[in-house]
Amino acid sequence: MKAGPLSGLEVVELAGLASTAFACTVLADLGAEIVRVDRVVPGHDVISFPDDPLTRGRRSIRVDTRTPDGIDLVLELADRADVLVEGFRPGVAERMGIGPEVVHARNSRLVYGRLTGYGQDGPLAQAAGHDINYIGISGALEPIGHAGERPVVPLNLVGLFGGGGLLLAMGVLAALYERVSSGRGQVVDASMVDGSAMLTTGLHGLLNSGFWPGGRGENIADGGAPYYDTYKTADGRYVAIGAVETRFWHDLMKVLDLDPDRTPVHTDKSKWPRLREIVTEAVAKYTRDELVARAEGTDACLTPVLAPGEAPAHPHNIARGTFVDVGGVLLPAPAPRFGRTPAGTPEAVRPAGADTAAVLEELGVDAEEIERLRAAGTIA
Repeated sequence: MKAGPLSGLEVVELAGLASTAFACTVLADLGAEIVRVDRVVPGHDVISFPDDPLTRGRRSIRVDTRTPDGIDLVLELADRADVLVEGFRPGVAERMGIGPEVVHARNSRLVYGRLTGYGQDGPLAQAAGHDINYIGISGALEPIGHAGERPVVPLNLVGLFGGGGLLLAMGVLAALYERVSSGRGQVVDASMVDGSAMLTTGLHGLLNSGFWPGGRGENIADGGAPYYDTYKTADGRYVAIGAVETRFWHDLMKVLDLDPDRTPVHTDKSKWPRLREIVTEAVAKYTRDELVARAEGTDACLTPVLAPGEAPAHPHNIARGTFVDVGGVLLPAPAPRFGRTPAGTPEAVRPAGADTAAVLEELGVDAEEIERLRAAGTIA
């Protein structure tokens, strides 16, 4: 049995979107036993490549879910599971014969987690889209970027991974907690629009209170303030500065070799354009690592902007074990940390279908039937 607070939790993952894969990666990292049902022939909506870290830590079977025998195998897996996760468009699972009504009729304790872009209902429920579209209508995309410029796409972290996969995982865990008292499972309807909108709750608070008066790139936490932005260094790299409080700002002035008495007050918004010029010029005198060294031991709130490939080598990340070796590759470690039931090191990625025979044997399928299913193309 795997280590972690979710040890013993049985999950069936129907392979599909990266968002559902991430949700299951979170569960797997924390100890859940997951069987991923990969397709015999990957569909156009499944991006698959060898050693995809979003498939780490679980077993895989390849099943043709377009066939009655394939659907029967999925239902048998769901019969013994605590959770089933799917990311199809609304109605697809029902047409396949593995929707919530069918599954709950067989296993009333199962938590049925489903994730879509727009949700299970509403005018856009059946529309195609991607992360950029979902965060576009949730209000999460418009505020991101510099003043006078177009909105900046924040990778797919806000919709797909944060508002989507992470909130689906949270919803599944909440439903499991409720099941303790009710003894019953339920459907968790997660959507990237709903989730990314929820991520902007704090921003709505600032807007409603008048503490976010400007447009995009004109406020304190969106790069509008010169003391909260990124700056280019002499070697063409970048540092991140977040010296909001006065005492932190004074430390930053020392790091940049600037005289606070001859520098505009950082809280005076009318002086922000000039102050940005001063900070830009000061930062450009040093390389990134020189500035980081100067800031060490201070509260200047100056850190390097590291590329993903650099991050594992940062001393703090090394000390914390923020990245771990998974099958010879450094990947982000499970998070968060647990004091009494710590998660183990994630298991390496297994090839699609590597565990088909073993999982079917656990379901009670004999060798002759496995061979028949393989010959028919139902499994691979």
